[in-house]
This record gives sequence, structure tokens and C-alpha cells, in this order.
Amino acid sequence: MAVMINPDKRDLLRAAPRLMQILRVLARHKFLGVLRGKRHWPPPKEVRETFEELGLTFLKFGQVLAMRRDLLPDAYIDELELLHDQLPALGIYAVQATVEFELGAPLTELFASFSETPLAAATIAQVHEATTRDGRHVAVKVQRPGLERMISTDISALATLVALVEGLFPRLHSLDLPVIVREFANSLNRETDFLREARSIVLFRTALADVPDLWIPDVVAEYSNGNVLTMEFSDGERVDLYARLHPDTISHSINTLVRLMLQTIFEEGLFHADPHFGNVLVLPDGRLSLLDFGMTGELDEPMRESLTLLLEAVVKGDARATTEAYLEMTPASERVNRASLLADIKAALYEIHRTSLADVSIGDSFNSLLRAGSRNGVHNPPEFFLLTRAFVILESMIHQLDPDHDYMESFNKEITRLTAQHFSLARIKEKTSKLAREVERLISDAPGDTRRVLRRFAEGNLGQLQAPTIEALGGRISRNLERLTGAIVFAALVVGGSMLLMPPIMAGWTYTLGKAMTLSGIVGMFIMLVGSFLRDRGRRRN
Repeated sequence: MAVMINPDKRDLLRAAPRLMQILRVLARHKFLGVLRGKRHWPPPKEVRETFEELGLTFLKFGQVLAMRRDLLPDAYIDELELLHDQLPALGIYAVQATVEFELGAPLTELFASFSETPLAAATIAQVHEATTRDGRHVAVKVQRPGLERMISTDISALATLVALVEGLFPRLHSLDLPVIVREFANSLNRETDFLREARSIVLFRTALADVPDLWIPDVVAEYSNGNVLTMEFSDGERVDLYARLHPDTISHSINTLVRLMLQTIFEEGLFHADPHFGNVLVLPDGRLSLLDFGMTGELDEPMRESLTLLLEAVVKGDARATTEAYLEMTPASERVNRASLLADIKAALYEIHRTSLADVSIGDSFNSLLRAGSRNGVHNPPEFFLLTRAFVILESMIHQLDPDHDYMESFNKEITRLTAQHFSLARIKEKTSKLAREVERLISDAPGDTRRVLRRFAEGNLGQLQAPTIEALGGRISRNLERLTGAIVFAALVVGGSMLLMPPIMAGWTYTLGKAMTLSGIVGMFIMLVGSFLRDRGRRRN
């Protein structure tokens, strides 16, 4: 089963020896000077070597910190990005024991062939090429044994260390170190949950089924369980190696990469957070193959809408709109200094727009926002860090594959396609139907809800009210529900009509329908307001 780490439940007795070991390593690498201020920080290379010496958990923690350009200077980020994700391979007997325990049968009964040499050996798992008994060519991802105990001990030690440091140096509270540790533990829980990864693969295959130049290997469910994930084998070549041999086709591959990234983000609320060269292959027929869905992110619909507004505002250089859209993506907090945040974002947009639009980096723009937010009390959500990381990696890949490729042209072309699809007649019909169902449900539930509210009033502290008073209250509630329902219906007409009047579909019968819907909604709201005013005035006279 997946590793489940809770940093708030610390086993100090078990973590104490590991904590002492960590402190010795930090002291040897002059790491404790951090507590005395930035002037006493160890060199960036020393920091990287410290994480490497501390082992698997801290390798992953260093990789997470490499996403936090809002907290660390660029020199440290650049060094932490060099932390490799490769570890010595497990022996075949350890792999065999894990596979047989998880799948409940001897390895020789499960597979006709199973390569003893792994294709890759990373911090969490390693991958072996195999053939099932029925002849399917597969890749078997096997999790390293003992991860749960190792990671939970390290997280307990790390959380204890953070609590100790914050207690001794209160000025470090602004860094939200406990939150960073908690989010790191959650990321490890996600990355070690192979059942979650299997579900992500299914979701991505469904979301990208209409992308003709992409193939995602499917999960082989009967050979997957807990710490073993078996997938179809992708017989492709790394995209960077393929680009050297086929430079004339790489522009098409880049456009496909941009399309799959934006389509999953804005249509499905999913994104691959680790699209590096090792996870993107090119098949012999020229299609791209996307691998490794252990690190993915999810965005709900409100966050996707805010992200759309944010990108639009960044491109336009509108600091106030950028600030509002950015704050809509983050948890509400009274600590935020809005005036200072607006000034910092205005300065960041000025730097961004000093270059030509073709040279604008979405990843760098997001990093600038994250820095500005952290300086002014914003608690940035983990999804935003993952999304920023995804764009930074994607843009770096594109630049290395083809330095002359106009990334923003590909980006704008895909955004235009998604916008047209978003405002298509089918999508408007879908949203209108959904709104109509919600309105119908509100209308049908209103009488019952009103009776339940009145019954609770009568049975509670308001039970001493006389019947006429309660009836009057019920009447007011019913009238307010009627007004709310009418307002929703007329507002839906105005919104739907306005969408039909927007480009790129300002033509034909849809334009006429849009005008009619908008006018009907406005007239309906006006009649409702006038009627409400007359009824209220009549009741006041009575």
C-alpha cells in the first residue's frame, strides 16, 4: 500500500537517533549558520551535497525546495535542480519479493520474461521491462521496500527540527516552514500512491484521447496492486535524442506538447508536473508518448477560471487585474499587504514586458508572482508551485529542442482554440442545461427547505413566537426564494446571451438568439424589480 505520512503525528522516540544524525550532517556542512542570517549561509554546492548525504527523503525535499524561487535565491535553486533522481538499483531478489507479495503469485508464473536490469532506478521506484504470460510487452514499476518507515522517520525528524528552529528564532515564522514540511509530506503521499497514479493515467488517457499525435501507455490492472504498477511498454526514444536525428519534425512535436499541457489544464483541470526529457518519448511512427504520472496536479473549476484571468492580465500588463486574479487562486488571509503586493506585481510586470512578447516566459512570470506573494503574506497553494514547475520545465525543454521556436505563438494558438471551444454552442448548451437543472432543483427543494427551517425555528429558541409571526416569517422566506429563483433565471439569460454575442461567433442566427436572450433577461429583471417594489410598498401601507 502507499506510504501515508502525517507530519503532525511525530514519533519523537523513534526519530531522535535520526534527528541527531541530521544535526551532525548539517553542522559538518556549516548549515547551522543559516540561523544567523543570509550572510552566514553555506555555498549553494554545499547545500546540494548536504541533501545528497542525508538520503532519499532529503533528496526529494531538495527537489521540492527547488520549486520555491519565492523563498531561495536563484543560485541555490539552480544548484538544487541538479539533485539527481537516480539511486543504486535494487537487487533482483528484492524486486521479486515485492512483486510476488503484491500480486500473490511467483514471478515465473506471472511473467514469461522479466529483465533483471532495470530501465531506470529512481528514489521511489525502479522500472523493469517484462513480458506477461499472454504475450503482452509491459513495463513494471516496483516501489522500493521499507519506504514507509524510512520516510515517516525522516518527516518526524524534519518536523521536530522545524518546530525547534521556529521556537528559537521567531523571525522564521514568516517562512511558513511547518506548512512546507506538511505539503512535502503530502507530495510524498501522492508520489508513492501507485493506485492514485493508475487513476491519473486513466484520466489523462481520457482527457487526451482526441490528440492524434499522442499515446499514453495504459495500466495493466491485473498486474498492478499497491507497490507494483504495470503499464504497456512504450517503445520510443527520448524526445531530445530524437530531435537530433529528425530536426525537421521537432516543431510539430513541440506544438503537441503545448497542446496537451494546456488542454489538460483548462479542460480537465489536470496537468503533468514533471514533463522532462525522460518522461517524453517519440514512437517509431512519430507520435509522442507521455510517461510517469506520479507527480500530477489538479485544479478545480474556480481556480482554472482565475488562472485564465491571470494569464490574460499578465499578457496585457494589467497589474490590478493580475493581483485580483492571483489572490482568487490563493487562500484568503488577513496577513496579505495588498498595497505592497500590487506595487510588487506592477514592478514584476514592468520587467516582464520590457522584452518582446515572443520572449515572455509563463514559468518566469509565475515565479515572479510567487515571490511577490510570499513577500507580502500570501500563502501560495501547492498546485500553483506544481503548475509553475510544469511550465518552467516545459519551456526549458522547448528551448533546448529548438531555440528558435516561437513558444508564445504555439501558446496563443492553443489558447485561441480552447477559447473558441469554450464559447461553442455545444458548451453553452451544456452550461445552460446544468444551470437549468440547478434552478429546477432549487425550486423543487424550496418548499421543503422552508418547512424544515420553520420547524427548527418552532422547536428551538424561537419556539415561543406566535403562529402569525412564524407565518409572516415563512412568507418572507418564500418571497425571497421566488425572487432569488427569478434573478438566477434572468441572469442566466443575460450571461448566455452575452456569450453568444462574443467573438468568434458574432454571426448568423446565434447572434440574433444572443440579442434576444440578453434583452429578455434584462427586461425580466426590470419587471421583477418593479413588481417587488410595488408589492413591498403595498405591504407597508397595509
